[in-house]
Amino acid sequence: MRTILIIFLMGIGSVSAQNTMQLSEGQESPSASLKEVAWIEGSWSGEAFGGTAEEIWSAPLGDSMMFVFRLVNDNKVSFYEIGHIQQLGNSLILQLKHFDGNLKGWEDKIETVDFKLVKLEKNKVYFEGLTMELVDKNHMNVYVLIEENGEAEEILFAYSKKP
Repeated sequence: MRTILIIFLMGIGSVSAQNTMQLSEGQESPSASLKEVAWIEGSWSGEAFGGTAEEIWSAPLGDSMMFVFRLVNDNKVSFYEIGHIQQLGNSLILQLKHFDGNLKGWEDKIETVDFKLVKLEKNKVYFEGLTMELVDKNHMNVYVLIEENGEAEEILFAYSKKP
């Protein structure tokens, strides 16, 4: 598996770790429903890592909101992600898998990268190490805590909604 914990919802910039959260040991995820995060639906794009990032989210259906993602550099796909926010009991979980430009998986066949729900506010959802915030109807910020070589850095990914 890659040394990067996750690269998800691309954008630009880095900030200190003040926008992401973790569950305390023994703490359970709060109650939530997909209706409360339905604002994520749509086609989003932004600049990232010298290329163009594109993310497409479906409306809630079948206890999930699915998404696909791609990062394109020099007119070639660098990698894809496929995932979902799933209703899990009375709460939500975000799960994803990475693939290279030829759809070769990064994670083992049965492995997913999981983000448990920590907190939910109006137009803002906190998963462990990943926060999504609707800035306005056409802009979404995503903060991702990325760990590499034992160091953690919170990255801001800024998206604009595509028409």
